[in-house]
Amino acid sequence: MSDSDVIIVGAGPCGVASALALKDVGIRSLVLDRADDVASAWRARYDRLRLNTARPLSHLPGRPFAKGTPMFPTRDDVIRHVSVHAAEEGLEFRFETQVEKIESDADAWAIRTGTGVLRAPQVIVATGYQNEPVTPGWPGRDGFEGRLLHAAEYRNAEAFEGLRALVVGPGCSGMEIADELARSGAAKVWLAVRTPPNMILREGPGGLPGDMMGAALVHLPPRIGDAVTRFGRKAGIGDLTEHGLPAPEEGAMSRLRRLGATPAIVDEQVVASIRGGAIEVVAGVEALDRRSVRLADGSCLEPDVVICATGYRCGLEPLVGHLGVLDAKGRPRAQGERPAAPGLRFIGYVPRPGALGYWGKQARRAARAIRREFRSGSA
Repeated sequence: MSDSDVIIVGAGPCGVASALALKDVGIRSLVLDRADDVASAWRARYDRLRLNTARPLSHLPGRPFAKGTPMFPTRDDVIRHVSVHAAEEGLEFRFETQVEKIESDADAWAIRTGTGVLRAPQVIVATGYQNEPVTPGWPGRDGFEGRLLHAAEYRNAEAFEGLRALVVGPGCSGMEIADELARSGAAKVWLAVRTPPNMILREGPGGLPGDMMGAALVHLPPRIGDAVTRFGRKAGIGDLTEHGLPAPEEGAMSRLRRLGATPAIVDEQVVASIRGGAIEVVAGVEALDRRSVRLADGSCLEPDVVICATGYRCGLEPLVGHLGVLDAKGRPRAQGERPAAPGLRFIGYVPRPGALGYWGKQARRAARAIRREFRSGSA
């Protein structure tokens, strides 16, 4: 049994944000995580990683980053920020606890773990929308004799010096990894692109963070956001059609609204590497054999390593798939303050510009809603 008012599943930034927001309104919580510390997913990400979102939009609820933190915090800045505030008095964590399933149990929720069952009237699931790496099941993948890994396994370029590398996927991580490889001694770097991305500079004109503009545009009709981001791309990035990255017909805000696909936020040096040929953009991957990779345009490459920057899935089905709270893509039907089922909420499953700050707002709104339910006796 648990004597906590709320059990939170996941001790990443969203889980810690939820615990802090609950603490701020006087509600006890217990945070469970399968890892041995907070922000475990961040600790495993590549060394060069920086937030695509600016510092003012990315901190925990009511707790700004420490003075001196750069505008775009590094991986280690984020880990430090989460760790410092996870140590605040009144927060309780239980690590190395694998949550296997969440079930309804009379007037409470039963959280089944590898070591027993915990119960609480309220549950927040905050395991993150980038929870499980996705690697495409290309024909011939198992027979490929080169090295194949997901971007989640990539740390730095040191191990790939002198090698021919194919990075699959033109999102933020894919472009950043390709650029690091090209600048750190890889013999050749290809970037496989099936669908050209919408692109936004991390820092726009005058040093304005690109995600600040995106966070504002998400509240406007998509056609307006599309027009603004197209203008920004033309002015800041230019036409990359001859380099294999034409601007897509569907605008950034329309694609975000339709698919939940955020724009690729890139640095100017990444654009320079593409323009200068250090990164060669090629067609999407169709199949692999022992030594080569066949592309959608019929051409073949012979990379030594294939790095799949091909995204993640939420991976919520084992936990809550039986409860009817997920949509066809495995995402929560309701998020934030709105419960997906009485006493069950999800925080951190909306991809969007300024995501960390938005998820913190979700946590605050959810905490206030939970307080109202406890006061009314409905929890």
